Amino acid sequence: MRDTYRIILEAEESFARGVALGVVVKKPLTAWHFLIPGMFIFDYLRRSSETQRYGELFLFPRKSALHGALDLLEEGDRKQVLSRVEEKIGQWLRLLKLFSERLLRGHMEQINLLMDHYVRLFQAEGRTYPELVRNAYKTRESFMDYFRRLATTEQEVDAAIGEIHRGTPEIWQRLRAEQAQVEELRIKEIERIFS
Repeated sequence: MRDTYRIILEAEESFARGVALGVVVKKPLTAWHFLIPGMFIFDYLRRSSETQRYGELFLFPRKSALHGALDLLEEGDRKQVLSRVEEKIGQWLRLLKLFSERLLRGHMEQINLLMDHYVRLFQAEGRTYPELVRNAYKTRESFMDYFRRLATTEQEVDAAIGEIHRGTPEIWQRLRAEQAQVEELRIKEIERIFS
């Protein structure tokens, strides 16, 4: 179980890093980067910090779901596990000053789906993430269906975030960039696993 936990966590961290790099680092450089000595280094450090923070924010619900899946496998009481996870997510959102009932509900739908996914992976045989996924989902179509359902929950989370930020063009642009990056990485993941 520990090996499977490590494999899943490493896969999620790698995915989060890929999303963060795609969203943060793709921002175009300005002329100042070439005109002011040291600006490139300053920007590199800023982007590195921003990428790390973004990755942590992207991962928090996934780690909560992963721990919830472990608790579910050990305890078997889904309602109690989800209640603890919901409390943790609510505290996290309040800490970020992003709490809304809609956002909490969106995250819990996402976490519910992620927990089912992780439980499937824990119950599958395999020594690598691709092996776990192939053994858990059997077909490309089944895995793609999971991603489609996950994308729907992520869109609800994004809509709630946009609502909290009053739908500014900047927030929608960032959320669309994240969605595009996530979709691109998922397509690559499906190809890599089911090639």
